[in-house]
Amino acid sequence: MTTLLWSSAFTQKLKRKVRRNPELRANVEQTLRRLAQDPFDPSLKSHKLKGELSGIWACSVKYDLRILFEFVYNDETGTKEIYLLTVGGHNEVY
Repeated sequence: MTTLLWSSAFTQKLKRKVRRNPELRANVEQTLRRLAQDPFDPSLKSHKLKGELSGIWACSVKYDLRILFEFVYNDETGTKEIYLLTVGGHNEVY
């Protein structure tokens, strides 16, 4: 299982999204569990971004809700971790 690191921007945007739409909480929690278990699970539709967002990955929570993340290397543990950058609709995050 991969460790998920939450950025402050991700935390703030997620709180805002869930406050406006409480039923999203379960979808996001399920997506984060899947992401930690297997970032390339086909249901996540994970894909690498191009252009200005080169090096960043995105996965789908729902039709118009994405999580942007990066793979980072932890020198202390020698493992790969997932750094959660932001969450939002297609037009918000791209």
